[in-house]
Amino acid sequence: MKILLVEDDADLRPQLEDLLRQQRYLVVSAARGDQGLDRVFGESFDLVILDLMLPEVDGLTILKEMRRGKIATPVLILTARDAVADRVSGLDSGADDYLAKPFSVAELLARVRALLRRPGSERDSRMTAGTLVLDTISRRVTRGEQTLELTPKEFSLLEFLLYNRPRPVSRIALAEHVWGDDFDPFTMSNTIDVHIKNLRRKLDPQGRGNSLIKTIRGIGFAIQQDS
Repeated sequence: MKILLVEDDADLRPQLEDLLRQQRYLVVSAARGDQGLDRVFGESFDLVILDLMLPEVDGLTILKEMRRGKIATPVLILTARDAVADRVSGLDSGADDYLAKPFSVAELLARVRALLRRPGSERDSRMTAGTLVLDTISRRVTRGEQTLELTPKEFSLLEFLLYNRPRPVSRIALAEHVWGDDFDPFTMSNTIDVHIKNLRRKLDPQGRGNSLIKTIRGIGFAIQQDS
């Protein structure tokens, strides 16, 4: 599942990014309202987590523009403004849920899961490439009739490649998505190569050279065709 996080708090934003990525969500973030507005109209998301008090363009304006533009993506408002009038204004503008700061991690994740389970979310839960099917809700990966047993990091790598398909993804982008801030740029390239090798072996257990993951020389990796 792909989540857009629009939050200007320089301390909170990376914490939320790490939290959501630990739950294996694909996270795109923006620190300003105008950046968030560009993102939401330029890409497809399963959920938007939106602060109200943003520089350049405020959260309510983003929300209203989304609904005016017929973008029905669920929106969770995350803000320090907890007055009843603020909640009513946000919900009347098209928000699906409202969570006031400070909040508990458990409650935030529960709200996220609830919004992603709503009708319409499951239509986007399956990503495919040929006979390969990855379900972001059940966390199940199959190829043909065979269920593939992937580690959490292998699942995240494959999910990220499928989200970006057919565009190539650099090793740095893969590292930032799967390992967050914990990766060492001096050793990560080898670590990613090992994980990609293991993932290819699981995608092609018969050794037929049909793993779907292609090496793009000088760039990284891509899933570029159905097989």
